[in-house]
Amino acid sequence: MGRTVPIHRTPLLRWALAVDGAVSAVNGLIYVALAAAVGGLLGLPATLLVPVGAFLILYGAGLAVMSGRSRLRALAVLAVVELNAIWVVASLVVAATGWFDPSTIGVVWIVLQAAVVAGFAVAQLAGLRRARAGA
Repeated sequence: MGRTVPIHRTPLLRWALAVDGAVSAVNGLIYVALAAAVGGLLGLPATLLVPVGAFLILYGAGLAVMSGRSRLRALAVLAVVELNAIWVVASLVVAATGWFDPSTIGVVWIVLQAAVVAGFAVAQLAGLRRARAGA
């Protein structure tokens, strides 16, 4: 599992990493720059959105770098898939329990973004399998 895989021949993996990175970074920038407004809409504290946004900016940048590589370690891709899975589970826990007291719009947003992140994880895993098959 620690070997490298060629992502330059695997458009799905490159796309899944790049789009996940772009979406993460844009969300992060919005959360940081507009924390009070977004927090008011979603019913989430700005003190939560700013550090989450900062993490998303860094995460998105990391994924952008990964998507530009010609080869990646399979374990690196699996780490991204696992981080995305953790994000999905944590998001669903927040939505289901009302932790942080999100508004109705906030709950809908949390569930929708969890679904998108789950889609990225599935695409990344499928892309990794294709890259391994073609290696």
